[in-house]
Amino acid sequence: MAAAHTPRDSAHAAAQGVRQALGGSFAAISKWERELGKLRVLVNVGELAADEEEFPDDESYPVHEFPEIVGFLHEQWAGGGEPSAWVETAEEPHDGPVSAAAAQWRGGDGGGGRGEAGGGGGGANPQRVAALRRRGRGCCVVAPIVLHGRAWGELYVARRTGEPVFGRPDADFASVLAAVTAAGISQTERLAEVRRLAFTDSLTGLANRRAVDMRLDEALELHRRDEVVVSLVVCDLNGLKRVNDSRGHAVGDRLLERFGSVLSLCGAMLPGMLAARLGGDEFCLLAVGPPADEVVKVAGELCDRAGELDLGEGVAVGVASTGDPIGQVRSARRLFRLADAAQYKAKAARSGEPVVAGRHGGKDDPVVRLADAPDRRSGPERRRFRR
Repeated sequence: MAAAHTPRDSAHAAAQGVRQALGGSFAAISKWERELGKLRVLVNVGELAADEEEFPDDESYPVHEFPEIVGFLHEQWAGGGEPSAWVETAEEPHDGPVSAAAAQWRGGDGGGGRGEAGGGGGGANPQRVAALRRRGRGCCVVAPIVLHGRAWGELYVARRTGEPVFGRPDADFASVLAAVTAAGISQTERLAEVRRLAFTDSLTGLANRRAVDMRLDEALELHRRDEVVVSLVVCDLNGLKRVNDSRGHAVGDRLLERFGSVLSLCGAMLPGMLAARLGGDEFCLLAVGPPADEVVKVAGELCDRAGELDLGEGVAVGVASTGDPIGQVRSARRLFRLADAAQYKAKAARSGEPVVAGRHGGKDDPVVRLADAPDRRSGPERRRFRR
């Protein structure tokens, strides 16, 4: 199966590979959302019916509608017991009625739609029969996908009406393919988690500086190409050192976490805004698209809410936006310098409101002049305004 970079890519590649390997006209992979009691369809591939989408937004099936899934839910098969996969049919098998022995692994005269769970034995499920017939499919084979000894979801492959019904060898092969699929999904989920941790601040759960740098580079490319407005809000949490010194670092961490929640809440006021902790007591919001005035409004709300925290001493906030008269912004470095200079001015003035670069004289704005002034001192760029 093809390599994939995300869980969705992995599921799509697996469904395509399994459909071809089993000679099906359709295949789907669904994930069991245990907390909701549903199987959610991640991907459908092959010949889709009118009511099917390749990547459905919200297609799921309540588990309780499928009594044959009880064994699946209780994970009775996890220890290697039978059946590990099963076949359902919407038409009489070509080799005659299903025998009692075959019924153990073939769901009798049952049928099913994509993404629906099934269980071996016990006869037909009317909903599966109806779904197969409605979509012009004659049979399906279903295999559970198991990760770390637990049910993760299911693999589902169907054939058209009139094509040969899946047999016991197909069911056995489907079990093997489900195991291969599980391995691929497990690997991509681990990689996704590694990527998430690499771009997440462990204390607050916000994005970290690495994530901001990547997003800002992409945003400025859009700005250069399409003149998309890019705005950066830089925040310096006041009073953290006092809290750490007087009440301990555990309380200081609680202040950081609480402010992080406030930042996240304010960031949600504009679509796609990224909330991040840059390090220590420094945070930021990055907006791509919204007008500068909307971003400044959010920054003002942030100042108000931070001032209401029972810990700390509010926040100093600086804003720099390509939507304001700040001159050309060709690099992330310059936008950061502008926002940082504005934040420095807000902190020096003990302002309870955000300071916005360029709003008092354009290029002659004291903030813009401070940001663009030569500074030959060594050290991290964002610390140069800490006089």
